[in-house]
Amino acid sequence: MRIIDLSVPVGEGHVRWSVERSVKGNLEAGDLFQATTIRLPCHGFTHVDAKRHFFKGEPTIEATDLDDLVGPAKVIDLKDVQPNQAIDAALLQDRLDAARAEAGDRLLLVTAWHRHRDINTEAFWREAPYITRDGAEYLESRAPRTVCFDFPQDYCIRLMLDGEQRPIEENVTHDTLLRAGVHMVEYLTNTAEISARDVFLSAAPIKITNADGAPARVYVIEGMA
Repeated sequence: MRIIDLSVPVGEGHVRWSVERSVKGNLEAGDLFQATTIRLPCHGFTHVDAKRHFFKGEPTIEATDLDDLVGPAKVIDLKDVQPNQAIDAALLQDRLDAARAEAGDRLLLVTAWHRHRDINTEAFWREAPYITRDGAEYLESRAPRTVCFDFPQDYCIRLMLDGEQRPIEENVTHDTLLRAGVHMVEYLTNTAEISARDVFLSAAPIKITNADGAPARVYVIEGMA
């Protein structure tokens, strides 16, 4: 049995996300304890989206069914995709069929993009492969319960570096998968370490009341009996 951590470390100085940290107490100075406080975005680093992220009146993250985010998962091998490659319906059909994906599965889309670009550089975001509109619609048609991404899956995500927000229609996975109630786990890393086609996934988000998403410590277990 092997546990593979797929979580992006939370730290200061990130190219996309701001983290504020303060520490009360100093053990070196003789204080009894130290306690760290951090402030970070719910949609930064490795996290889970709630439907409320884009759709008013929809459930927030504490309503997420953990059965959808913890359990057996299929690894969808996309490690051969290239920078700025459009991942369309035809490619996804080929890879989902190869993985024998079925309705109700938890899916990990593995490009191992972290091998090519560091997540703390603009190139990670601006040069990433991305899901096309027909690709997103095809994924939704296969009726997964959860889809996990290790790359910025909507083309328009790269524009956020310039402060630009695009309409929902251009946020194609959110407009299709999230709208349909498919759970989305974003910004995995270390996925090149996965060698099995079938794994046990744990992607439970922090239980933050009334939040539209939450950070998660995501990992998979290979060889679990």
